[in-house]
Amino acid sequence: QVQLVESGGRLVQAGGSLKLSCAASGRAFGDYDMGWFRQTPGKEREFIAAISWSGGFTYYADSVKGRSTISRDNAKNTMYLQMNSLNPEDTAVYYCAGSSTRISGSSRSEEYDYWGQGTQVTVSS
Repeated sequence: QVQLVESGGRLVQAGGSLKLSCAASGRAFGDYDMGWFRQTPGKEREFIAAISWSGGFTYYADSVKGRSTISRDNAKNTMYLQMNSLNPEDTAVYYCAGSSTRISGSSRSEEYDYWGQGTQVTVSS
């Protein structure tokens, strides 16, 4: 199995940018399709973006498409999420997730086997 740890969450002003990281340890990181989700209190976990095991395919939710970039460096066992033009609606706990099967950028949280503990992103207006 793989262990995931997110970092990079912080307080940022509206219109700003930040880059989240997800560091993996354990089994070969390159074996996993990966994704980013976010969650706010009282709401279901929301899909943000996903990336295939090789990094060759990426998928985005409409809410972040065009202003976010998901990427990975398998040599560093790390996945990233660059987010630009942030707005207060982006405030949430952000989670990275991994799947040991090929799920082709699935937006369904139940298809991911492993989760990090989350990192808080707060966007002030």
